[in-house]
Amino acid sequence: MKVALIGHGMVSGTHLAALYDSNMVNLHGILGSDVARARTFGGNHCADAKVYPGLAELCADTSLDFAIVTTPPNARKDIVDALVDAGLPILMEKPVERTLKAATEIAVRCKTGGVVAGIVFQHRVRESSQALKTAIARGDLGELVAAEIRVPWWRDQGYYDQAGRGTYARDGGGVVISQAIHTLDLAIWLMGPVATVQAMMATTALHELEAENWAGGLLRFANGAVATLTATTSFYPGGQESIRVQGTRAHAHLEGGVLTVSYLDGRVEHLGETASGTGGGADPMAFTHAWHQAIIEDFANSIEARRAPLCTMRDGLRVHAVIDAMERSSKLGQTVGVVEI
Repeated sequence: MKVALIGHGMVSGTHLAALYDSNMVNLHGILGSDVARARTFGGNHCADAKVYPGLAELCADTSLDFAIVTTPPNARKDIVDALVDAGLPILMEKPVERTLKAATEIAVRCKTGGVVAGIVFQHRVRESSQALKTAIARGDLGELVAAEIRVPWWRDQGYYDQAGRGTYARDGGGVVISQAIHTLDLAIWLMGPVATVQAMMATTALHELEAENWAGGLLRFANGAVATLTATTSFYPGGQESIRVQGTRAHAHLEGGVLTVSYLDGRVEHLGETASGTGGGADPMAFTHAWHQAIIEDFANSIEARRAPLCTMRDGLRVHAVIDAMERSSKLGQTVGVVEI
């Protein structure tokens, strides 16, 4: 299948590496806000890829099977409108947009336009994540009662000195919507939708940015389970994100690609790949492109099989709704309900 990559920012290099290694999806063209930069960027990774002079030319390319959108969230609406009008399926980097309202409008646009749309939540495809999802579905953990979600990451000030980084106007917020969104999505995927949130968001003295670099939350899931969430980019030198899930039969600990299941009867199982980096330290791109490749190939397969992709637009809205609730709760200083998606 032939794909166009829209955007040439930080994560685009990961997509290029994923496409280069894929045997089923080929990079056909690149579109960026700066044509000269896009040409250099594409040439360094795929000499055969065309560089589109504009969005109209990309949408007129009838040889394309879908587009991957990696632009900042504030640049999404016009791109999505054009792609939907062209009938091109859309695989989009997280988050969908900056606010839940704007994200919902994009989701509705894709649905009413009859275009398949998916979100890049690459941690779902990891062996350990899939193993925990299966164990929960089988009832190995029993009834889920509690969880602990931690994202103890680090970014230096140079990261936030880049134009728009950590602002509401471009990114829609700070650590939760830009970094912790992946682990939060994973928790929702494993445990189901969140019903209520009590949260606090803050900016520590370690960074200068408009939005938060630390967030804490108390979550109650629709199934009655409770959870704590802590996320930050101010824990030097940065550590692995983790999810702990407690059930009536067993405790599961997912961290750095390794899953440990400790049963209440004393049995212990270790599953998943060897622990590896996920970009939690000073280098935000210190992770493998294999997970992105799996998401891209799943999306391609979903188009051919006429099925939903692993990470749907609804999934993107569900995690966005929790982030929206955290922001409202932090401002109000009280527990708030999460918008049902």
